[in-house]
Amino acid sequence: MIRAGIIGLGKMGLSHAAIVGSHPEADMVSVCDTSSLVLDAFRKFSKTNVYSDYKKMIDAEKLDCVVVATPTRFHYPIVKYALGKGIHTFCEKPFSLKPEEGQELVDLADRFHLVNQVGYHNHFIGTFRELKRLLKSKIIGDLIHFTGEAYGPVVTKEKGGTWRSNPEEGGGCLYDYASHVINLIQEILGKPVRAEGTKLKQFYSKDVEDSVYSILTLEDGLTGVLSVNWSDETYRKMSTSLVVLGKKGKIICDATELKIYLKEDNHAEKLGKGWTIRYITDYAIPVSFYLRGEEYSAQIDNFIKCVLSRKQTDVNTFRQGLYTDKVIELIIADSKK
Repeated sequence: MIRAGIIGLGKMGLSHAAIVGSHPEADMVSVCDTSSLVLDAFRKFSKTNVYSDYKKMIDAEKLDCVVVATPTRFHYPIVKYALGKGIHTFCEKPFSLKPEEGQELVDLADRFHLVNQVGYHNHFIGTFRELKRLLKSKIIGDLIHFTGEAYGPVVTKEKGGTWRSNPEEGGGCLYDYASHVINLIQEILGKPVRAEGTKLKQFYSKDVEDSVYSILTLEDGLTGVLSVNWSDETYRKMSTSLVVLGKKGKIICDATELKIYLKEDNHAEKLGKGWTIRYITDYAIPVSFYLRGEEYSAQIDNFIKCVLSRKQTDVNTFRQGLYTDKVIELIIADSKK
């Protein structure tokens, strides 16, 4: 049984608290937030110790691990303090606002041999995992083009006064929404090394962008389109997808379906010529506690398993999260040309 703490009790922090609190191999001993309303609820309805100062919590509780789910600008000081105290750390996405700070955190985690993970939950969705496997097997041959998309109804009217509207907090469609797609492209298709033709457009927000459009070139020369809009009210919730075109076929993948088109039969994969549709139910990762989607529990399961074994996996590491931050910088730089 490991001793765990949660820092930041917004939407994601509360979700993580529910998952960690129900985990059979974790004891959620403490939570930290600046909201007295939220802390009062924990005092009233749980036996969890509550803090308004993360340093006091970390110093007092002798934690094995923490989950950091604060606005992005607070990630660096909190994660640095936790790592400095020898605590394994899960950090929500995006990892950092300044790559040089992210690099410092990567180096600290490596130096102290601490388990680290960033909350890009899409890598724990079965359809995206299967997409990665199929592309690695060259099922659609040499790749020609890709499209990475995400749409949702986050900001659908004039909005201000929250962290989402403040670029210094990590708000904006690029950091909050597009980072998910960039990270998927990076880990499934390859690392983007160039951004061109970037447009960061504002519809309702005054200080941050509401959409991101860019042409990305990967390290192997493959090019594709990034198209993300968090002001699309035709979607009930965030919808993320990758479309990949190859010489032998095409794959369309989102969180619920995997649509595979092949020009010829593939007997090894038991796939026939033409279209085959497979569903998330074929690939979902079994979890003991389902909240918002099995991927959220699956990522915490992975983190806790790594902490218990003291072994780092190659999924969603700080180093990978840092590379996504660097791609975001490429996109921002191109948008200013």
